[in-house]
Amino acid sequence: MQKSRGIISYKNVPKNYLRQRQLKRGADSFLLWSLGVGAVISGDFFGWNYGLAAGGFWGLTIATFVIAIMYLCIVYSLAELSVALPHTGGFYSFTRNAFGPFWGFICGVAVTIEYVLTTAAIVFSMSNYLKSLIPNVPSYLLWLLAYTIFVAIAIQSVELTLNVSVFLTLAAMLVLGIFYVSMLAADVFKPEQLFNVPANLGESATWLPKGWQGVFASIPYAIWFYLAIEILPLSSEETNDVPRNMPKALILGMFTLIALSLLTLVLNSGVGGGAAAIGQSNVPLKDGLEAYFGKGVTSDVLTVIALTFGLVASFHTVIYGYGRSLFSLSRAGYIPHWISVTSENHTPYRALILGTVVGLICVMLIDLGSDAVDAVILNMAVFAALISYILVMLSYIKLKLSCPNLPRPYESPLGIFGASLGSILGIFALVACYFIPAYQPGIKGIALVLIIATFYFFFCSRNRLVAQAPEEAAALSNSKFKT
Repeated sequence: MQKSRGIISYKNVPKNYLRQRQLKRGADSFLLWSLGVGAVISGDFFGWNYGLAAGGFWGLTIATFVIAIMYLCIVYSLAELSVALPHTGGFYSFTRNAFGPFWGFICGVAVTIEYVLTTAAIVFSMSNYLKSLIPNVPSYLLWLLAYTIFVAIAIQSVELTLNVSVFLTLAAMLVLGIFYVSMLAADVFKPEQLFNVPANLGESATWLPKGWQGVFASIPYAIWFYLAIEILPLSSEETNDVPRNMPKALILGMFTLIALSLLTLVLNSGVGGGAAAIGQSNVPLKDGLEAYFGKGVTSDVLTVIALTFGLVASFHTVIYGYGRSLFSLSRAGYIPHWISVTSENHTPYRALILGTVVGLICVMLIDLGSDAVDAVILNMAVFAALISYILVMLSYIKLKLSCPNLPRPYESPLGIFGASLGSILGIFALVACYFIPAYQPGIKGIALVLIIATFYFFFCSRNRLVAQAPEEAAALSNSKFKT
C-alpha cells in the first residue's frame, strides 16, 4: 500500500528496512575538523593556480576574498541547519524541508555530482604527479589502484576512515607548512614575481593584467580553495553530540582553510617562474621545490611525496562524501533502494562502490576528449557545487521565515543577512562560470545530468519515496513548526 501526498507517493517498506541501512556514531569535533579540512586541502596543491593565468595575482586575490566571504556565509548557515536537521542527507535534507522533494532531489544530485567529479579531478592529478617516478605505468591503472585502496578503507569502518583522514590531513598541513617556511627562509620567494603575468592591451601589468574580466574568470579557481567544506553535514548521523561538535568543526575548519589559502596564494605564486609560470603549471608546488632544490631526482621525489599527501587527503575524504550522499538519496527512495544497504560494520558499501564506478567512467571519458581534463572536471564540480550552495542558502531563508519555531540549538550570528549575501555571491559565481567560454562544455554536461535527473524524478522517484527515512520523516513532521 502507498500513501500519496500530491504528486508524491510514499511506499510502505518492511520493518527491517531501516535496520539494514544504519550508520554508526563516533565522530567528535576534532575528527570532523580533520574531515572538513581534509576534503578541501587538495585545493592548495593544484587547481587554484589556473586563476593566476585567468586574472593575474590581484585578480585571483580579489576573487579569493569574495569567495571566502561566500563560504563564511555558507558555513555559518550550515552550522545552524545541520543541528536543526541532523541527518546524513545534508544539503538534500535542508532543501527537501524547505522546498519539497523535487528540489531536495535536485540538490542531492548536484552534491553527488560535485563529489564524484572532485575525486575524478584529484585522481587524474595524482597520476600526473606519479608519472615522473613511474612513467611506464598506464594512468588508468593508477586511477584504479587509488580508488580501490581508499574505497576499501571507507568500506571497512567509519572509525578507520576518520582516523586515516586525521593522519592524511595533518600530514598535508605539515607539508604545506614546511613549504611556506622553506620558501621564506631560503629567500626563494620573490614578491616581484607575483606580477609577471602578461597584461592585456591597455591593462596594468601589476594591478589587473586581465582587467576586471580577469577577476570574473578567476572565480571558479578561487572556489577550489574551499570546495567541499560543506561535506560535514553528511556526517551528522555519525557524529556524537551534533549541536556541540558540528558548528565548532565547520567554523574552525573554514578559518583554517582561509589561512592556508592566503599563504598558498602568496607564497606559491612568487616562486620559480612567478605567477606567469605557476598559472600554467599542472604541479604548482613543484616549481617552488625546484627553485629550492634545483631540477632533478630530489625535487621530483619530494614533489611526489608532498603532493600525494595533499591530494590523497581530499581524495579519501570526498569518497566518504559521495558514499553518504548516495546512501541518503537511496534510503529515502529517490534512487534505487538497494544502493543504501549497509555492511555489518554500518558503512554504505554499495553506495561507495557505485560512486567509484561512476567516477572512473567520468575521468576516462573526459580524458579521451580533452587535454585539460583536470580543469574541465574542476569546472564541472564547481558548477554543481554552486547550484547546491544557492539552493541551500535559499532553503535557510525559507526555513527561517516559514518555520521560526523549529528547534535550533545553534543559530548563525549572520542570520538571514548572511544567507542572502551567500546566495547573491553564489549566483554571481554561477554567472561567472557560465560566461567564460572555456567553462561552458562542462556546464552543459552538468545541465544534461540535471535534466535527466528531473525526468527520473517524475517518472520513477516520486512514486517510491520512503516516509520512514529520517530526512523524509523530519520534513513531514516539521509542518507543526510552520507559522
